[in-house]
Amino acid sequence: MTCDPSLHALPANRRTFLGTAGLGLGSMALASLARDSQAATAASGGVPGLPHFPPRAKRVIYLFQSGAPSQFESFDYKPKLDELHKTELPDSIRMGQRLTGMTSGQSSFPVARSTFAFQQHGDGGTWVSELFPHIASQANEMCVIRSMHTEAINHDPAITFFQTGSQLAGRPSMGAWIAYGLGSLNDNLPSFLVMVSRGTGRAAGQPLYDRLWGSGPLPSRYQGVKLRASAEPILYLANPAGCPPEVRRRMLDDLQTLNRRAYQRLHDEEISSRIEQYELAFRMQAAVPDLMDLSDEPEHVLEMYGPEVHKPGTYARNCLLARRLAERDVRFVQLYHMGWDQHNNLPDHMSKQAKDVDQPSAALIADLKQRGLLDDTLVIWGGEFGRTVYCQGALTEETYGRDHHPRCFSIFLAGGGIQGGMTYGTTDDYGYNIVDGPVHVNDLHATILHCLGINHQRLTTPFQGLDLRLSGVEQRRVVEEILRS
Repeated sequence: MTCDPSLHALPANRRTFLGTAGLGLGSMALASLARDSQAATAASGGVPGLPHFPPRAKRVIYLFQSGAPSQFESFDYKPKLDELHKTELPDSIRMGQRLTGMTSGQSSFPVARSTFAFQQHGDGGTWVSELFPHIASQANEMCVIRSMHTEAINHDPAITFFQTGSQLAGRPSMGAWIAYGLGSLNDNLPSFLVMVSRGTGRAAGQPLYDRLWGSGPLPSRYQGVKLRASAEPILYLANPAGCPPEVRRRMLDDLQTLNRRAYQRLHDEEISSRIEQYELAFRMQAAVPDLMDLSDEPEHVLEMYGPEVHKPGTYARNCLLARRLAERDVRFVQLYHMGWDQHNNLPDHMSKQAKDVDQPSAALIADLKQRGLLDDTLVIWGGEFGRTVYCQGALTEETYGRDHHPRCFSIFLAGGGIQGGMTYGTTDDYGYNIVDGPVHVNDLHATILHCLGINHQRLTTPFQGLDLRLSGVEQRRVVEEILRS
């Protein structure tokens, strides 16, 4: 499906005005009627004809671990590293892989085993590090993919790749694509909401830019809306002093009249987006305070998420808000947790970082399940690439570091049509190369869209001579093996 080229701005003249004015007014009236009708059926907007087939999931919660968690200390158990510890990484394993500037000058590449123990959990015997005991308790709901791979070796292009399907900045983010394709399930909140938290594993985490949740060439109404940790979660949401709601309503009505006249004249889709965003913002003045008010949450639920849930802006608080947003049928919720870039002193730094996310992540999955929401909510947990088996810097008995490794790494998915209690993909004894079941970043995108009932090859928009799509222009596949039958 593509955007209608007729919506792009045309020079205004008498002929085009007479030929299109009726269409513009009619389309607006139809859109207004459609919104009313769709509110009754819990769906609005979206590309005609979508979903392409019955969806397994209605919404997505993406728990993005910014900085790249090490697979060796999380979900890819490598017992042979005990005997390989401190030996040189063989050239036959490395196979000339490029290095980052942080380790390219090293004369030695000693293998570093993990200092953390692993155990099997759940009916499928999923291996999980002792750093994640709460997540391990949800093993029967999880599918761990140990064979993810990417071309990007540095943080910003790698994070951009995961969020947009391209290493180039300026493409639509995944949440924007999904909001564009499927529309909204809630008239009073945006389809795509973003929250950011800073971890304790590394104070100076990788920067995150607003373009990561941008809409690119799609209309701006599909971009993500960021919820801030402050007393005012969205800027300028409250009416200024001396401006009661009825005055705000009249002002918006007058502004809408002016914007509709501009739309009739120019047929610019961004004017239509502005109309919708003003109206949504007005409705959000009641919806957002209700979302943020946790007074209706039972104490036992708050305890599930851990003590940090009481602190605004923490990962735990954001996980609880993600569940509340899922209850309100927000289509795509993106959480970013910064601080996973453990180039040195990994045992200490990653222990702290894992503690930030372990209990809240597990609580989110369990909470969704107990409310009957997990079956149609796809939860994703993972970072932008993996970590090297060899040590960055000095390797001692107490500590070590790991550099960037794009060739293989681990993530997990739960709910939303995913087969739980399984692992997919295999890496070699060094955890350096994939030996079975490779999953490219764009394969993951194709699979996520498939769970939502979208054929990834058919959700497109024209851009600079390309039919742009989230899963890229190369041939990619849906990872059918991880889907629930």
